Parts: sequence; C-alpha cells; structure tokens
Amino acid sequence: MAIDIAGFVADLKEHAVEHGFHVHDERHLVETYSLRQSWEVDLHPEAGCGGPIDLHLALDVDPKILISLMDELEEMGPEFEEPDGEYLLDLYFNWAVPPLVKPPDLLVLATDLAGLGGVDLVIEVSAIDSFAAIADAPERKLQLVGKSKVNLVDITLGREQLCDVLDRSHDVSEYLLDRVEGWLDSPL
Repeated sequence: MAIDIAGFVADLKEHAVEHGFHVHDERHLVETYSLRQSWEVDLHPEAGCGGPIDLHLALDVDPKILISLMDELEEMGPEFEEPDGEYLLDLYFNWAVPPLVKPPDLLVLATDLAGLGGVDLVIEVSAIDSFAAIADAPERKLQLVGKSKVNLVDITLGREQLCDVLDRSHDVSEYLLDRVEGWLDSPL
C-alpha cells in the first residue's frame, strides 16, 4: 500500500475550495540532506479576493515518520491491518496580515482566535514592532500561526478530510477580514 502525499495535497486543495478558499499556488520542497519535505499551498478566503489577508498552508513531512510507516506496512504484507502507533505530520496555517497602524490587543486577539480554532487548530499569536527610523512610530506586524496534526495512516486509507480544521481556519480568516480594515486605519 502506497502513501500518496501528493494526492493528499491535491485533495486538500480541492477540499479547501469547497470550504470557501481560493487556491493560488503550490510548492513542493525537499531538503536534500535530510529528505524532509514541505508541501506548501497559498490561498485566501473567497470573500477576501484582492484583500489584505492571505493564508499559507505547509504540510511538514518528516522522513523518519514516513519511512517508519512504510516499513510497518511492508512487514504486514498482503494481510493489511491498521498499523499501531501514531504517524502524525504537522500541518501549519500561517496568516499574512499587513503591518498595522492601530493593532489589536494581543491578549484579546489570542483569546478570540483560541475560541475559533479550538483544539483542532491551535493558534499562536505574536507581534513584532519595528522602527524604520528612530523618530518614526513603531509598525506592528502580526504573526498568526495555527497548527494541526495529520495522520499518515488516515492519508494512506483515504480517510483524512480535515473538514473541521478547514472550517476553523476559514472562521479565523473571516474574523481577520472583518477587523483588519480597522487595524489598518491611520491613527487620529
């Protein structure tokens, strides 16, 4: 039985469209030394075409986990049984927000996004303040990173759909779209 990660990513893109996203780009990167792979997809919510919010998905494929599952499947031979153990890959959701003039309170934002992401999509909220010149006002850049787990066994058996995670990421995207214009407004 083969582990079709490329097929899973293709299905993920189609599934994202069904959950209200536009897909723009896809990349597959392989680190030559460790053979670690990353499948990346750029998308944004349908309602935000041409808007300031983008979403970048990245599936991190650890070769040790992949090889471990392939070895177990090979040992089983033709009598396939669902493998024991956990074969989990990380799926990252990175939201890109432009630099903000009137940034939100990070604690309030983190609390709101935790409610939207739930346990299926844990979201880390941070910010970086930068100064173009010492006399300039700081420019705040938000960093919003969600993380979920994808089960390789479910990918192999064609069960992994990620509906809950895609719905939650869409909710987060809509939340950001509804508020970002106010954060971009010039100060009074």
